[in-house]
Amino acid sequence: MSNEIEASQDPGTPVHAPRAADIDPRAEKRAEQQVAALFGLSAVGSLLLIYAYIWIPGDVFIFIPVMGNQNAHQLFLGLGMAMSLFFLGMAAILWAKKLMPDTEVVNHRHEFRSSNEDREEFVKTVKEGVAGVQLGRRKLIKGSLAASLGLFALPPVLLLRDLGPLPGKELEKTNWKAGTRLVTDPGNRPILASDLEVGSVVQTLPEVAPDTHRPLSDIAKDPVLLIRLRPEEFNLTPEKLAMTHDGIIAFSKICSHMGCAVALYEQQTKHLLCPCHQSTFDVTRAAKVIFGPSARPLPQLDITVDKEGYLIARAPFNEAVGPSFWERNSQ
Repeated sequence: MSNEIEASQDPGTPVHAPRAADIDPRAEKRAEQQVAALFGLSAVGSLLLIYAYIWIPGDVFIFIPVMGNQNAHQLFLGLGMAMSLFFLGMAAILWAKKLMPDTEVVNHRHEFRSSNEDREEFVKTVKEGVAGVQLGRRKLIKGSLAASLGLFALPPVLLLRDLGPLPGKELEKTNWKAGTRLVTDPGNRPILASDLEVGSVVQTLPEVAPDTHRPLSDIAKDPVLLIRLRPEEFNLTPEKLAMTHDGIIAFSKICSHMGCAVALYEQQTKHLLCPCHQSTFDVTRAAKVIFGPSARPLPQLDITVDKEGYLIARAPFNEAVGPSFWERNSQ
């Protein structure tokens, strides 16, 4: 026995009344035109949003009775988005209510897995339902739907422009240069390598002349953490080991995940932790990521000492400092 029974055969169900669009071709055509018109209004809303976003200046005001002066840029952005969403939803509701199949059925549920016959019947029913939507036959609705959805997808793409330009080489610009002394932060005092004890951690900045103008975007990438271990505790490649000095190693303090300040050091495990998203870096292995979402180690600063024994940078960072972006190779 089929698991689907016409509702009209069930004595507990009222007799189903057909819709006007099911029995009157003119009503069907009118409903189709209404759905297409709503899709068209949704497309107009998307176009209005795009126009407001690109061509209406942000400092233009218009006077609206009761509402007073309103920023035209924000007003038409909101109006366009509201129209796009509202009419798209209304068109879908009207389409389902007036034109999609209206057959009422009772689906008998089973506690256990349905039989293979029932499963095949379900697949058949779904295919018939898809065919019943009649999208292929209703070219007017299909065309207006395509235009509406196509334009609806454009505003989010345009809004991505507010994220700003890609950083390009800007992330590689810091105030670290060959010969720049490392100074304490706070305090701005040069650091003698001999003053650092094993296990100590010091936050440092590059020493620059007091009257030097430094962009804030560069200063934000300058902080460096100095950590002193016993040389035998390192597990570094010869290249990374050459960037240390007598057990002192220096890493950027800016997390390579989202740019938070890496501020927690576990002396026993020799791990650096980012408090924002728990990225964990192994100091003994050149800040290799051992846990968390970060995709790359913390950049290491090449350091040495000058003639007076103060720690200096041997070279600037050889890679970008800060968050990993999609265009950067983070392997």
